[in-house]
Amino acid sequence: MRFDTKIGIVVRDDLAAWQRLNVTAFLSSAVAAGAPELIGEPYEDGSGNRYLPMLGQPVLVYTASAEQLASVHARVLTRADISEAVYIEDMFKTGNDADNRATVLARAAGDLPLVGVAVHGPRNPVDKILKGLSLHP
Repeated sequence: MRFDTKIGIVVRDDLAAWQRLNVTAFLSSAVAAGAPELIGEPYEDGSGNRYLPMLGQPVLVYTASAEQLASVHARVLTRADISEAVYIEDMFKTGNDADNRATVLARAAGDLPLVGVAVHGPRNPVDKILKGLSLHP
């Protein structure tokens, strides 16, 4: 199935494996929270056990250098039709959502020490924003 929109998550290539997974999980939740229409129906197994719904379309995960990540972020900021979530280095040192938001608020857009971003929007513009990045191995 071909979707009209695309979800891409970009994580910095020098992160530890646990950090890449953590950032990807948080950024996926941001996409789900910001676009609830992307959430599918709950799951149920043959025994009648119910499970939480998930995003109803694929999430592509890419890796990028710090410079590439900053470039993706800068391109997204010029597009009103693209939604973005950010994860910055400072968030690894906090333990709650309020402190995470405060770390982002304390910095200007061009000074965010990005370790990951999620982008969601129409397929073609998202493809252009992510062009040249490698899919996560």
